[in-house]
Amino acid sequence: MKISKLKFIAFLSISFLIISCDKSQKQKEFTAAEYETAAALMDRNLYNLVYNQVTETTFINSNLLVYTTKNKEGKTFILVDATSKTKKEAFDHQKLAEILSKELEKEIKANDLPIDNVSFSEDLKTLNFSVDRQKFSYNLDDNSITKEASEVKKVTRNEHISPNGKLAAYIDNYNLWVRDLETNTKTQLTFDGIQDYGYATNNAGWTKSDGAVLKWSPNSDKIATFQQDARGVGMMYLTTTNVGHPELEAWKHPLPEDKIIFTIERVIIHLGNKPKTVRLKMEKDFQRGTTTDHIADRNSELLDAQWNKEGTKFAFVSGSRDHKIAHLQIADATTGAVESIHKEEVETYYESGVNAENWSVLFDSNEFIWYSEKSNWGHIYLYDLTTKKLKNQITSGNWIVKEIIHIDKEKRKVYFIAGGKEKGNPYHNYYYKVNFDGSNLTKLTPSEGTHSATFSDDYATFVDTYSTTKNPPISVLRNGNGEKIMDLETADISELKTKNWQEPVEFSVKARDKKTDLYGLMFFPSNYDESNKYPVLNYLYPGPQSGSIGYYGFRAVWRDFQAVSELGFIVVAVDAMGTPMRSKSFHDAYYGNMGDNGLPDNITAIKQLAERYKGMDIERVGIWGHSGGGFASTRAVFEYPEFYDVAVSGSGNHDNRNYEADWGEKWQGLLVDGNLEGKADGTTNYDGQANQLIAKNLKGKLLITHGSMDDNVPPSNTMLVVEALIKANKDFDMILFPNKKHGYGDMTNYMTRKRWDYFVTHLLDAKPPKEFKIK
Repeated sequence: MKISKLKFIAFLSISFLIISCDKSQKQKEFTAAEYETAAALMDRNLYNLVYNQVTETTFINSNLLVYTTKNKEGKTFILVDATSKTKKEAFDHQKLAEILSKELEKEIKANDLPIDNVSFSEDLKTLNFSVDRQKFSYNLDDNSITKEASEVKKVTRNEHISPNGKLAAYIDNYNLWVRDLETNTKTQLTFDGIQDYGYATNNAGWTKSDGAVLKWSPNSDKIATFQQDARGVGMMYLTTTNVGHPELEAWKHPLPEDKIIFTIERVIIHLGNKPKTVRLKMEKDFQRGTTTDHIADRNSELLDAQWNKEGTKFAFVSGSRDHKIAHLQIADATTGAVESIHKEEVETYYESGVNAENWSVLFDSNEFIWYSEKSNWGHIYLYDLTTKKLKNQITSGNWIVKEIIHIDKEKRKVYFIAGGKEKGNPYHNYYYKVNFDGSNLTKLTPSEGTHSATFSDDYATFVDTYSTTKNPPISVLRNGNGEKIMDLETADISELKTKNWQEPVEFSVKARDKKTDLYGLMFFPSNYDESNKYPVLNYLYPGPQSGSIGYYGFRAVWRDFQAVSELGFIVVAVDAMGTPMRSKSFHDAYYGNMGDNGLPDNITAIKQLAERYKGMDIERVGIWGHSGGGFASTRAVFEYPEFYDVAVSGSGNHDNRNYEADWGEKWQGLLVDGNLEGKADGTTNYDGQANQLIAKNLKGKLLITHGSMDDNVPPSNTMLVVEALIKANKDFDMILFPNKKHGYGDMTNYMTRKRWDYFVTHLLDAKPPKEFKIK
């Protein structure tokens, strides 16, 4: 075919133009220096550049207190007098440094005193403190120092110390023992504990330890605990990666489909010359709590448990397997007789608070306080203990009580933290007090922000520290009515700002229902230019027990949000419907449909934000998260491939039939086999949340990761998805971290770098620096 001269010239021109464009649009290659600049913004040492904060507050009495603060020169201990409204150095730091240097035989600097647990005598003449757990007394009149003769009693982390400090309870061979801390005499308390049927066992399936779960009586003569029945409960298995034979880790771990799960038989153990065990006269309890998916806190303290001050009565709350029923009961410690006090049944799940359980039995006044969301908002109610009838609602309104912090039984007042009562961000914490009868509700912390308070013993004064995501902490001293007495400290972040610290952008948008307000944070590159287009990264933790952010106070470092943003992304995190700290209906948004994960709210939030910020390129969207966030981010690229292009998903509970029973049964409901409901396909009510069932929908890029020894979310959760992806002939990437648990330990920085690389490669179409190492 012949080509005319004119057409040939045009062809050459177009070819030259294409070649020129290709050369001008050369792929971006990140340098190690650019990654280092980004990584510097997630350095935890940045917290040390927030100066003039109030820490370690100790009240001497209602008018005097001492606190610690740190500036560029070092640490200072400040004495505050609320009466004279003055503050000064609590003591001569230089003199104490000289004395300690001689005592400890090493150089101690005045601006870096290694002391903690600081307190004063009432007359302010003696300073008490500890150095490396050794207690000292410092006489300020004659500058003499005295070391306490008795050293700190040595206890193991698995021992539970009695209130009088004389005994330590622990488990040995499935039975409960106590050790006298003075004589080291050991006494066996129970004798019929055996494997899978032991006393005070700390195993919830998803978490476990060798510590004993119990509640000491106030006078240290009794222990409330249980005998855990794990007989017949299914097992979980993990094997190590090593040269030679792998080690097997095996433990009891019930799943939602199991007919047999953990139950507990409650007991009261009486100490003395002849210890005896009183078994409560009641049916076995399910191992369920009102605030968490365990019955023990981090210190192995038995939750939902309360003694009267004499140690003769023991109050506790039992829960149904599906969390729909909470039952307050009181046991007689001597006879084991149990009296039913109050029972609440809900359609989804009962919780007794956000930050802590908020029920309390007031034995002295023959009353009890109960927490309920029956009005759609979490509030507290006062009941008569004898008649069991409601006396009055203590708090009410379209806001929630988060945590009761103090009950003044004499003045009949309740002190508590609440959210949503004030204008603005409903996640900010404010402190209040109110009379038992609901009258005289008083806001104690009037300034806008998230508050943290430390009260004097009589609650006559308190230190109020508050901040926002943009404004660093301010600390003031207030009286018992919330009136400001004096300013204490205002944090200084000027040096932090020299390290390129950026203010997060706090936002509010409408939820999927186009009515409900959602809140979240955005992070922009420090060189953000609206005329450019930036891919969006969506960080997500769906809860339902917490959200992606939840805390809207000041932080020097927000995970690696600003760090990864610095590479050329806009990061968005939002607290979606289905997460706590709002109304009951807000929290229940996807009950029974955990596959929802709040993703519809994240998508609508990003779309609304893109209308405000023109630099957001929502044609390039990545998402990441860990644990529940791993579940959610994987779900995002399976269910919404038209919106999410890339996901990096860590340790996800991708099918809650393979996760611990308590979790799925609380948020998804009890597992129901479709065959039992007459369904021919044999599906269950858990199918809708199982990621592997929709893995075939993957269109974008997916990096999926897990620790091979994850005893929280077993690796089988991820392997189900991997198997489905392979069977669907889908391309994906995977990292299995050998011998790592739910967190990746010393491989965490590697994981972070791989996530950055993945987004840089697939959303920026750029080349990351080879094998960059985050320090």
